[in-house]
Amino acid sequence: MLGTAFTMEEPFYKGRLVDRFGLEVVVPDEADRVVIHDIIYNELCLGIINEHSKKRYLDIIDSLIRKGAEAVILGCTEIAMLISKDDCNIPIYDTTRLHAEAAVDYALGDEESK
Repeated sequence: MLGTAFTMEEPFYKGRLVDRFGLEVVVPDEADRVVIHDIIYNELCLGIINEHSKKRYLDIIDSLIRKGAEAVILGCTEIAMLISKDDCNIPIYDTTRLHAEAAVDYALGDEESK
């Protein structure tokens, strides 16, 4: 799971994934969490898309795959500006897109989404 430091380190997000869905949530090591967090706030939140930063994210994702990650959760709205499903050989879950699709389904009365 990638996100801000708070999302990766605090239990409010990871805990729910573990408790409610039985997932094993893998986060980057401390140094990589700092990189991810800094890129979010110092670049992506400002609309800056940097190829070097994308490479850093992909390197971090590769290290998570080597640790056994089977998918990547983009747990911050801005990360999808940098990383897409086409960038990886494992599933990417863009939580912003998933929430938006669920909201539309709910608004349209799609019973399967409830």
